[in-house]
Amino acid sequence: MQRYKIVHRTHYGFNAPVELGPHSLLLRPREGHELRIESSKLNIMPMPASLRWYRDVQDNSVAIATFQEPTDQLTIESEIVIQQYHEAPLDFMVADYAVNYPFVYKPDDRAVLSPYMNSAEHTGCDQLDEWLSQLWQPGEPIQTYALLQRINEHIPKALAYQMREEPGVQGALETLSLGSGSCRDFANLFMEAARLLGLPARFVSGYLHVEPDGLQGGSTHAWAEVYLPGAGWKGFDPTHGEVVGTNYIAVAVAHLPESVPPVAGSFVGPLGAGRLEVGVCVNREPQSDEEEPEQEVAVKKAEPTRPTDVEQAKK
Repeated sequence: MQRYKIVHRTHYGFNAPVELGPHSLLLRPREGHELRIESSKLNIMPMPASLRWYRDVQDNSVAIATFQEPTDQLTIESEIVIQQYHEAPLDFMVADYAVNYPFVYKPDDRAVLSPYMNSAEHTGCDQLDEWLSQLWQPGEPIQTYALLQRINEHIPKALAYQMREEPGVQGALETLSLGSGSCRDFANLFMEAARLLGLPARFVSGYLHVEPDGLQGGSTHAWAEVYLPGAGWKGFDPTHGEVVGTNYIAVAVAHLPESVPPVAGSFVGPLGAGRLEVGVCVNREPQSDEEEPEQEVAVKKAEPTRPTDVEQAKK
């Protein structure tokens, strides 16, 4: 078991008082048998702000914050300590009928999974199919997991990682054409490739812990999951070519990558008057008093994983 402390701070500053609309917050990790929330704090300024919690259609935990008074700033800070038990990501068994690709999902499963099997890109499948043909040809014997991992490892080798400040998620064909993309772009490419193969895939947003000298440090991150019978939703990170394990903390899942910004809201006020600052820390915490804390990762601007960078504010 690993313990992590996640601090996610979003600050909006305005040149004049504005009226804040409701803000949707996707900041609470998805709990389950592999992840438990030990403590959670959510501080919002200005006060008073009211919170209403609910579970969306994907079973993500969503908080709706509403405000009463005009303000010239908004700060939302989430501080969460989790216990992560997902330490053996390869310890799973795929159902016998799905071990080798291709296979057919059972009718009851397919009825539930069909939305995740439909491509979000309705054109250009020929180009994506041509790209996939470099990795696998019909008739080649291969296990389903091995095929997915082959794609997962190929993306970071063939394409250049690029932290993008621009809003939005690149389409799969755009990423292939440019030869580069951010984590959210790579996740989308992997999803479209899996769906073209007839495998249900979904987008995942959350947090990633790496050593301070790693590619991104502690940050928000995006990856993909594919449903494998007998194993469930298994995570693949095409930014690093890894199977998702202990260092990954899922917050939200969605059929479309545009659907799960950590903070989304609106305000009424002068256009161009807002400025946004985002800081994320993901630190490994000691499991006992005898352990020394890991060196803290400095707060940094998070890797954009949503349509308008990390946070979304609709003007």
